[in-house]
Amino acid sequence: MMRITLACLGVAAALASACSSPPPPAAATPSLEALATAALARIDGTLALPGLTSPVEVLRDEWGVPHLYAQNTDDLFFAQGFVVAQDRLWQMELWRRSGEGRVAELVGPAGLPHDRLIRRLMFRGPPDDAEWASYHPEGKRIFTAYANGINAFITAAGASLPVEFQLTGTTPEPWTPDQLLQRARVSDAIGDARAELALARSVAALGLAEANRRMPTDVGDRLTVPAGLDVSRISADVIRALDGDMYGNLPRPEILPQYRALPGAVASLDMGVPERSPGSNNWAIGGTRTGTGVAIMVDDPHRQVTNPAHRYLLHLNAPGWTVAGATEAPLPGVIRGHNGRVAWGRTATETDQADVYVETVNPANPNEVRFNGQWESLRVVTETIAVKGAPTETIELKFSRHGPVFFEDREAHLAYALKSQLQARGTAEYLGGLRLDQATSARDCLTAANFMPMPPTNLVCADAQGNIAFRVAVFAPLRQGWTGRLPVPGTGEYEWAPERRTDLPSEFNPARGYIATANNNTHPRTFRPPYTFYPAGQRYRRHERIVQMIESATSLTTDDMQRMLRDSYNTEAAEDARLFSGWRADDAVVERARATIDGWDRVMDRGSAAAALYMAWQGVADLKAARAGTRAATIAGLSGAVTRLEKDQGNDWVQWRWGRMNRSEFPHSVVSAYDLPAIERQGGAGTVNAIGAVYRLVTDFRTPDRSMVTIGPGNSGQPGSPFYRNLHDLWGRNEFFTLLFTRPAVDAHVKYRLLLTPSR
Repeated sequence: MMRITLACLGVAAALASACSSPPPPAAATPSLEALATAALARIDGTLALPGLTSPVEVLRDEWGVPHLYAQNTDDLFFAQGFVVAQDRLWQMELWRRSGEGRVAELVGPAGLPHDRLIRRLMFRGPPDDAEWASYHPEGKRIFTAYANGINAFITAAGASLPVEFQLTGTTPEPWTPDQLLQRARVSDAIGDARAELALARSVAALGLAEANRRMPTDVGDRLTVPAGLDVSRISADVIRALDGDMYGNLPRPEILPQYRALPGAVASLDMGVPERSPGSNNWAIGGTRTGTGVAIMVDDPHRQVTNPAHRYLLHLNAPGWTVAGATEAPLPGVIRGHNGRVAWGRTATETDQADVYVETVNPANPNEVRFNGQWESLRVVTETIAVKGAPTETIELKFSRHGPVFFEDREAHLAYALKSQLQARGTAEYLGGLRLDQATSARDCLTAANFMPMPPTNLVCADAQGNIAFRVAVFAPLRQGWTGRLPVPGTGEYEWAPERRTDLPSEFNPARGYIATANNNTHPRTFRPPYTFYPAGQRYRRHERIVQMIESATSLTTDDMQRMLRDSYNTEAAEDARLFSGWRADDAVVERARATIDGWDRVMDRGSAAAALYMAWQGVADLKAARAGTRAATIAGLSGAVTRLEKDQGNDWVQWRWGRMNRSEFPHSVVSAYDLPAIERQGGAGTVNAIGAVYRLVTDFRTPDRSMVTIGPGNSGQPGSPFYRNLHDLWGRNEFFTLLFTRPAVDAHVKYRLLLTPSR
C-alpha cells in the first residue's frame, strides 16, 4: 500500500481521481514458511547491543554449535543469554510459564490444573545471597548477565520476534535473574508423594504385611505405620489433588485468526511418541583400561524426544571460562560436558526427596494446625491466575511449616502438606554445574557435587590425568527413626534432620578401572538410614550390558564408546530365546512367528520383523507362565502378537519392522507446518541404545577437538533456520560429529560469524 500511495503522488493531476479510488485488497497473508523465514534471528555480521562492555565473537560452526569468545565473565553470560534466546526464545517462554504457573494465560482454561498445582508447590524464595552463591560464588552476577542478554535479544528483535510469538500474539516480558532459579520440574516430588499415599491406601485395604509383600524394597526395610497416622482416611481424592503437572507436555496455544486458514496452521494431533525406554547411561574409563592411558568419559542422558531438542549445545570462552557441552535453554553455563581438563555426565538416581505430612487442623480455626502440642497459624496467600478467553481465577494457598497444603479433609480436620526439595535452598535444577565448568580435576567433582543437589543424579567424572570419580549428587533428607515410605503426622515427631551430604556414596579411581551407572541402584545395601527405595529384585539390564562390554575389552577407545552407545542387543530377548527353540507349532502361522524369533540375533534393528514380533509377544503373552515353561502360554502369546501386528502394520509380514513401533516424532509446539519427519529408531526399551538419547558425548582428552557429540533434530528451535533440522538424519542414524574446542579447529569450521559490540 505504501508503494501505491507514493506512486500516486507522482501521477499527473488528470489521473488524481484514479488515485483517490478505493484501494485494492490487502496483500494475502504470507505463508507460514515465509513468516518463519522473516522472523529468523541474525547470526552473521555485526550487532551493537547496550549492556556489553567489550566485543564478543559468536562463531556458529557447520553443525550449528555457537562458540562464544568474550573478554570477561559479564559479557560472556550476557552473550550466552542473547545467543540462546536467538535460537530458543519460544522454548524458554514455555519453560518460564510452566515454572511460574502461568500457562493458562497462553492456552486458556486447559492450563488451569497445571497453574493451580505449580502455584501451590513452587519455590517462593527469597532469592537471597545464600541462594545465589549456592550455585556459584558469582551466581548473582552470572544470572543477572544472562537475563540481561535474553532481554537484549527481545529488545533487538522488536516486531520480528520468533514466529511462534507472532502466530499466537504473545509478547515476552523482560526476564529477571530470579526466574532462572525456578524449580520447573515438580514431577519428582509429586511422584514421591503419590507413592507414599498409594502405599498407605494399600495398607488400609490389604493390611501391613500384604501391602509390604506386594511392594517390597531392595533394602528390605520393615514397613511400619507411623504412630498417629490413620491410613483409612487417605482417599483417592488426596492423590488426585496432586494432578495437573504438564511438564514438557503443555497444551498447544491457539494461533491468531488471520493465520488459521494457512496451510499447515492446524496443530499436530500427535504430541510425540511417549518415551518407552526411560533412563540414562554414563561411564568413565580410567587410563588403565584405555589404549592410550588417558581416561574417557561418556554421557548419555535420556529424556523425551522433542522439537526443539531438550538440550542445547554451545562452547563458552572467557578468562576463567573454557567449557563446551550441553545446557538447557533457560540455564546459564554448561550443565554437562568438558572443559579440556575435566568431563562429567549424570544419570538419575531414585531418591525419596519428599514426604507427605498429615496436619491436625484446629476445629475452631481452619487456618491453624497442631505442632509440638501448640496451635500454630498457617500462612495464607491469595493469588490470581489470568486465563486466556475466560475470567481470572482467584486461589487461596495455605502453607504449614512443612510445606504447601494440597488437600484438606474438613470432615476429619486434617490437612495434607508436601515437604520436599522444591522448597529448599539451592535446588534449582542443574545450576550447580557452573562450578564444574571451572573444575580442574576429577576430585573437584566430589566437592562440586555438594552444590548440585538437583535433580538427584549419579555424577561420573574423568580428567586429563587419567582419574575417574563418582558421587551421588542429591538433596537427601535425613529421617531419623523413620523411613519416609508412608505419610507421617505433622505434629512434631517426624521432622527432617539437617540434609545429609558428607556420607553420600562416592568413588575415586576404583580398582576395577571404570565407573558405570544406568539408573541402577548405586547405594550400598548397608546404607542407613535408607533414602532410596528401588523395587526388590529389579534388574538393571542396561547397566549389566555396559559392564559386560567394558569388561570384555582391555584397551578401550573412543570408537568403542560410540559402538557401545549404539548397542541394541536385547539381553532379555536373549534369555527368552529358549522359549522359541527346539519345538514346532502345529499352527502354520504360529510356527512362522516362532521360527522368525528363533532365528533372530536379538538385536533391536529398526528394520527387524523378529524384533517387532518379540516385543508384540511381550505385550500380550502371559510372561510369568511362559517363562515358567508353559508352552501353551508361549503359543498363545505368538498368536496374539501376530494378530496385533496384522492390525497395526498390515497382513504383509515383509512390511513388519521394529522401527514402526519404535519411532521418534517431532511435532512443533504450535502448528504442524513446522513439524519434522518421524524417525524409526534402533534399540529401544531394555537396550543401551534407548530412544530417549537426545544428547550424547564422548570425550577425548588426548585431542579435545575429537570429542564426539550428537543431538537432534538441530540446535536451533527457529523453523527455517539452517540449524533447525540439519542434525535430524544424522541423529536418527546414531552418528556423531565433532564438538570443536580449540580456536584453530573452530575457525576451520565456521559457518556464520556474528560480532556483538557495545552500543555507544
